[in-house]
Amino acid sequence: MLRSLLISLSKAGWMKRMVMGWGIARRVARRFVAGETLVDALDAVRALNQKGMSATLDQLGEDTTTPGEARATTTQIISILDAIHKSEIRANLSLKLTQIGLALDRDLCAENLRRILTHARELGIFVRVDMEDFGCLEPTLSLYEKMQAEGFNNVGMVIQSYLYRSEADVARLLESQTRIRLVKGAYKESDQVAFPKKADADAAFDRITALLLQASATAGAPIASPDGTWPPIPAIATHDERRVQFALDLAHRLDLPKERMEFQMLYGIRRNLQEALCEQGYPVRIYVPFGTQWYPYFMRRLAERPANLWFFLSSLVRR
Repeated sequence: MLRSLLISLSKAGWMKRMVMGWGIARRVARRFVAGETLVDALDAVRALNQKGMSATLDQLGEDTTTPGEARATTTQIISILDAIHKSEIRANLSLKLTQIGLALDRDLCAENLRRILTHARELGIFVRVDMEDFGCLEPTLSLYEKMQAEGFNNVGMVIQSYLYRSEADVARLLESQTRIRLVKGAYKESDQVAFPKKADADAAFDRITALLLQASATAGAPIASPDGTWPPIPAIATHDERRVQFALDLAHRLDLPKERMEFQMLYGIRRNLQEALCEQGYPVRIYVPFGTQWYPYFMRRLAERPANLWFFLSSLVRR
């Protein structure tokens, strides 16, 4: 119930205006968001790199409302690619298609995505297309497959385990050796399309993890690049130690080299687990969000774990 409420509030304009006006909320959000500027984000990535971890940069923002905004966001994303290349940090890029016009015009979105992927390919940078709510699923997969058909091999996808159809989607995507980040899912979805119980979503996460690791064990499957720019097929994105342990145990049984899998986690969450996996020699990539449009992301992080919400509320009390 609380999770559903917080996810609903993540889309409420009145709540957004109120929370973003609180200085304390802005400071607490810095636990989960690297900062409001690209300079902040680059500094955060450098600190992660020094600890042996790679990153994926994401400029926060969803649901652009005009073609001009979508094109402007595309130009900003291209500048992030330039900054990654110039600074020589160990990072790649994540983006949401609604940032570049998916909800406005699919042809416009395809044009913008093509610009981004072309520039990223010239710089040798991998781009991950984030998955959003269920209404975006089909157009997102369709645009990804369109880019693949046009010859872009520097792009990967995100799949959410709590959707009933995800195992079938992963099986299809693996036919083309798609690099997949597996997440549980952080949107409010109907039980007609998503598992309502956490235990079922967890079980699906493990089943899909098995598909990804088995695909990565095949001859010729891509591996993680030493410079941290390109990931292998499986990016196991979870802070759940049971899901992490399942992946580790299966990788051991498959005799899977460490560079054939990657763990991904969110900036500011479970740092001890991030560092422990890195010390064991596994590639670890941290999702580093930044930007002024941090409110929806912040609310989804509060919805994920009661500890995050308690941290926020206790900070309000201590003001």
